[in-house]
Amino acid sequence: MTTRTVYLALVDGLSDWEYGHAAAQINIQTFQRQPGRYEIKTVAASLEPVRTIGGVRMLPDVVIEDVDVDGAAMLMLIGSDSWEAGENAALGRLARRFREAGKPVAAICGATIGLAREGLLDDVKHTSNFPGELGTYGGSALYQDARVVRDQGVITAGGASSMEWTREILLELEAYRPQTVDAWYELYREDSMAAFERLMASVQD
Repeated sequence: MTTRTVYLALVDGLSDWEYGHAAAQINIQTFQRQPGRYEIKTVAASLEPVRTIGGVRMLPDVVIEDVDVDGAAMLMLIGSDSWEAGENAALGRLARRFREAGKPVAAICGATIGLAREGLLDDVKHTSNFPGELGTYGGSALYQDARVVRDQGVITAGGASSMEWTREILLELEAYRPQTVDAWYELYREDSMAAFERLMASVQD
């Protein structure tokens, strides 16, 4: 089995709370349908350290130019004020390469601005933090008032919906059985013993 890479884009000021669940559940092999199918790699415009909004120092694995789109499974773009400032256009172009190759792209919070500016939300249903955040773009009529939207391989969410975003990412990747994803989501949303029991039952053959 060939391991496919899920690229996690790093930008200065990225929101720490938005990517954690998704990265962990992709990288953790326990309960996955095919352990070893996915790996996480971080990508940025350079190999210089990136500081998150929480002050955490992160080192990219690769630069944008070295991303292997053909061997990739998905690109994940995380929110940051730098998207609104127009500082991440190269990552927007990388997202276009993924879409042109038929690969899924997941963007949350301010990263949805990058997709809108690149024209990648013009023909898919999508969401963001609020309608006006995306500015003027060709797909405004397709905006959905929802916590998360997954349409034709494009996953978008507002910054307060990282759990919902993660759920749709895991379903898109088919990393786990759907019932396992549902039970995982319920467990972390409700923290109930019943949800934990459903999670354990969902991975039994």
